[in-house]
Amino acid sequence: MNRTLPRIGLTCTTDDGGTGPVPQRCVSKVTYVHWVERLGGLPVILPNVSPDLADAMLEDLDGLLLSGGRDIHPLHYGAEPEKQLGIVDVPRDRFELPLVRAAMARRLPILAICRGLQVVNVASGGTLRQDLAQDPRSTIQHRMQITGAPSVQHTVQVEPGTRLHRLLGEERVAVNSFHHQAADRLGRDLRVSAWAPDGTVEALEGTGSGFVVAVQWHPEAMPADHDLTRRLFEGFLEVCRRPLRAVVSAS
Repeated sequence: MNRTLPRIGLTCTTDDGGTGPVPQRCVSKVTYVHWVERLGGLPVILPNVSPDLADAMLEDLDGLLLSGGRDIHPLHYGAEPEKQLGIVDVPRDRFELPLVRAAMARRLPILAICRGLQVVNVASGGTLRQDLAQDPRSTIQHRMQITGAPSVQHTVQVEPGTRLHRLLGEERVAVNSFHHQAADRLGRDLRVSAWAPDGTVEALEGTGSGFVVAVQWHPEAMPADHDLTRRLFEGFLEVCRRPLRAVVSAS
C-alpha cells in the first residue's frame, strides 16, 4: 500500500528528570508533534541512539525536523567552553550531528528550529557564539521575559530572494525568542536568510537545491492560527510530500 502521509522524524532532548531504574528519557515537546500532525504529516520520534544508527534512522523518513534544546558542546566546533555555556546534551550531540550530516547527504528535507539551526551550522563546519548576554555584538534581548499568552519578542529582517522569504512572503516579521546562543562563522553551503536588528543570525538555509531551512526562533510555540508559522510548516511538508506524490502518480 502506498503511503500518503509524509513521515517526519523529530529529534529529542535527553531528560535526566525521570524516575525508576532508567532515569534518562528522550523527550519531545508536543507543540512540534501538533504542528506536523495539524498540517498533514506523521510525526516519528527519533531517540538519541548510537551515532552508528544515524543513517539507518533516516531510511523511511520523508523529512527531518530538528527541535530546540540544550547547548552543543563547543569541542564539536573547535572551541573551549565559556563561563556562560549552558547544559550540554551529550547523547543528543553524539547522535544528532551525524544524523544531520547523513540527512544532508541524502538531500532529505530539513526544517531546523533554535538548537536545530545551531546543529545544522556545526554539522556543516560552522561555529557558535556561546552566550549572547556576554557578547558585546548583541544589543537586544534574545531571551523572552514575557508573562502570559504566546507572544513575540523582536523583529527579524528576511533576505529577499531566499527560500525563507518565499515561504513567509514578508521581509520583516516579528518573532519570539528563547535562545542565548547563535551561529557565528557559517558552515559549508549555508547562507544567512534573516537577521535580528543587532545583526544576530536568525535564520540559515542551504545554498543548494535541497530544502534546508533553519530558524533561530520557536514557530512551533505560536498558536495554531499563527499565519507565519503555518506558512513555514506548510512549505516544509509540501516538499516532503513530493516523492510520495511521484510514487502514487507512477503506480
